[in-house]
Amino acid sequence: QVQLVESGGGLVQAGDSLRLSCAASGRPFSNYAMAWFRQAPGKEREFVAAISLSGARTYYTDSGKGRFSISRDNAKSTVCLQMNSLKPEDTAVYYCAAKFLNYGLRSGDYNYWGQGTQVTVSS
Repeated sequence: QVQLVESGGGLVQAGDSLRLSCAASGRPFSNYAMAWFRQAPGKEREFVAAISLSGARTYYTDSGKGRFSISRDNAKSTVCLQMNSLKPEDTAVYYCAAKFLNYGLRSGDYNYWGQGTQVTVSS
């Protein structure tokens, strides 16, 4: 069992920044690759970013490349997503996800999920 709790979402204007945090508990955090996904109403859950166990490897999709940055602090059992230059199309519920060992790029690769945090970007 891995418990994940996201925080940091909110309502911001286009061009603003947000930093999402995910706190993990229940299992050794360093054994899990972590990722962020997002889902808007009526749309598929979309991969945003992933980070390996040690944080040495990261991966971003084109929509967030150059604007988003994922990081982790294994000592604090947290993973963060720094989002800069936010756009209205970034509006979604953002989910933290965990996968044992190596990271993946598909939502089906992850078997532990947080409850999500709402990010709304106004224009």
